[in-house]
Amino acid sequence: MNPASIMKIMSAKNRFTENHPKFVDFLKAVFAKGIEEGTVIEIQVTRPGESPVTANIKVQQSDLELMQELRELAK
Repeated sequence: MNPASIMKIMSAKNRFTENHPKFVDFLKAVFAKGIEEGTVIEIQVTRPGESPVTANIKVQQSDLELMQELRELAK
């Protein structure tokens, strides 16, 4: 990855952290304990004037392997 792309991603990450500090703290707390196989991750999206839409996944070993590979790429 070239340095300009890295700087752009870091800038976007910093902006996200400034805009959503509670969410970032939540993610830090969740991932500090680690995610293990069998963990259920749920997300809900509520658009203005619409009913919420919810989905979830039950983490599998292959998901954990993908997350590890992504961590390695981010280094």
